[in-house]
Amino acid sequence: MDIKTATAIRRLRLVSAPEAVSFLILLVCSVLKRTTDFNAVPVMGAIHGVLFILYVIFWADAWSRAKWSAGTAAFYFVLSVLPTGGFFAERKLRRESENAVIAARARQEGAVKA
Repeated sequence: MDIKTATAIRRLRLVSAPEAVSFLILLVCSVLKRTTDFNAVPVMGAIHGVLFILYVIFWADAWSRAKWSAGTAAFYFVLSVLPTGGFFAERKLRRESENAVIAARARQEGAVKA
């Protein structure tokens, strides 16, 4: 994995958890709006909207750079529209990037020993 691909996956990973948190807070705000006089939906909606747009932009960049299959790309997109999906995406992307680093180090050690 080259540095640009690793960076694209890292950006997606870093925005996935805040996007999930903002989604959950937006759901809570929606319930509070209907049950009390508290209305933070416009503010949280804007925050979540910005984070979701960033997630989609970073997802598209990671898809094109990492050359994911359509199924893998669809999996990460579906996780973005589930209330807690961003947490699962972050964990899976972290594991993927750690495995890529391990593989790159193994290739590098193999090149050095040869």
